[in-house]
Amino acid sequence: MQTIPVFSIVVIILAVIILMNAIRVLREYERGVVFRLGRLIGNGGVKGPGIILLIPIIDKMVKVSLRTVVMDVPPQDVITQDNVSIKVNAVVYFRVIEPKNAIVQVENYLQATSQLSQTTLRSVLGQSELDDLLSQREKINQKLQQIIDAHTESWGIKVSNVEVKQIDLPQEMQRAMAKQAEAERERRSKVIAAEGEYQASQRLADASKILSEQPSALTLRYLQTLREIATEKNSTTIFPIPIELLKVFLDTKKND
Repeated sequence: MQTIPVFSIVVIILAVIILMNAIRVLREYERGVVFRLGRLIGNGGVKGPGIILLIPIIDKMVKVSLRTVVMDVPPQDVITQDNVSIKVNAVVYFRVIEPKNAIVQVENYLQATSQLSQTTLRSVLGQSELDDLLSQREKINQKLQQIIDAHTESWGIKVSNVEVKQIDLPQEMQRAMAKQAEAERERRSKVIAAEGEYQASQRLADASKILSEQPSALTLRYLQTLREIATEKNSTTIFPIPIELLKVFLDTKKND
């Protein structure tokens, strides 16, 4: 039985290794930036998706994902425009739209985007007052997105959204804001109560005016009140008789 020479086995193994390094498969959301002897090859050096053939040793490929990256911005110490010290964190949504620029124009686009997001967060929030940060968060988010996106455009990165996640306030500021909110609620309740009293007094004034113009209406109202008193479980009820009820009888006696 003839044996295979060791040299042939080595050649076959080397051929398999070279072939494996020459063939790459990129998924639908991946692109490869190919350098040949240090220079980008045709079509901007971007290949994929699918099967990519490389020349071993000569070609080098850097794989880039086109999916949206969700990056947490670590909590940043910020002093607002009204001199309030707060701690703020955020989240940035971005994706690579130009793989060549993401590899050639910046050394590490993930780290660069993270550092840029942190500095921009401190800068923008430091120019705003605390009340604006709490009440106009959507406006702050849009401003952050526009500034970061403008800086990363040259890197081939599109920032789609920036969201301020949490604003941590000092304990003394939280207590002060709680007192302010409580005082505001108390003020509103007093205003509502005063408005109710004012409307009730207006209705009573209108009713008294009508009753003063119509004595018979006043008499009917008095009799209705007596009826309501009579429905109560009282053994004895004492009530005054207004002179208006007797006026009819007095007028009749004078006529006689």
